[in-house]
Amino acid sequence: MLSLNPKELSVAELHRYLLGAIAPRPIAFASTVDENGNPNLAPFSFFNVFGANPPMLIFSPARSVRDNTQKHTLENIEKTKEVVINMVNYDMVQQMSLSSAMYPKGVNEFEKAGFTMLPSDSIKPFRVAEAPVQFECKVTDIIYTGTQGGAGNLILCEVVKLHINENVLSEDGSIDQYKIDLVARAGGNYYSRARNGFFEIPKPIRTLGIGVDKIPESIRNSTILTGNNLGMLANVSELPNQETVDNFAKEHPIYNSLTIEKKHTFAQQYLKNNDIKSAWKVLLLK
Repeated sequence: MLSLNPKELSVAELHRYLLGAIAPRPIAFASTVDENGNPNLAPFSFFNVFGANPPMLIFSPARSVRDNTQKHTLENIEKTKEVVINMVNYDMVQQMSLSSAMYPKGVNEFEKAGFTMLPSDSIKPFRVAEAPVQFECKVTDIIYTGTQGGAGNLILCEVVKLHINENVLSEDGSIDQYKIDLVARAGGNYYSRARNGFFEIPKPIRTLGIGVDKIPESIRNSTILTGNNLGMLANVSELPNQETVDNFAKEHPIYNSLTIEKKHTFAQQYLKNNDIKSAWKVLLLK
């Protein structure tokens, strides 16, 4: 294990470690205007949602690690207190990346990257028409974390209107995670296409799971089952009763003569298919 003291690293070194470890990160494609109404567009991956009542988004146009310059986005927000956060999907990721180039102040990144400027309903900054979701936001606060290169500037934004492309909606009206096809930022030059890596973990049941500590010791200390396996097994409200296990044994006589290790291996296969009930039945066979 490599243990490091942030104060003993250069800012550039620490920056690389942070971005490589805390990933993937959603992208805030922020559009603003200056005091004269000139548009600006730039992506930021220090970003997330932090509440629904009121709906709050926070992103950080950090000071440059290289030369301690500030982003035009921050300068515009300080003067106008308005921003549109556009979400980035795979179809627009190359154009988004192009817009991140250090163009001089006053250059319209919408035009440079080939995006369509769409007027907002409640604020002055334009929306990116190609973005699957656009959040019109009023800035409620700015928190400056420092004055040196690499310091963050937390922009607290309240969503005053949101726009969703109907093509990314499912039949029940929710956003379909495969249709929206979002991308996220990782370390170096890497991005992540979210839908290619989706997997589901059911939320803990409303009636509390038994917990890993209540799993029989012979199972808990298995050399086959992983921590993830134990987590799945622990998310049940009660274990199968003996009658259920006996009936399972009659239906699957092949399991009765297996060693403990083999039973754990078969249980693990059930868990891979999210069949927790069958996994428990195998594990509880005598």
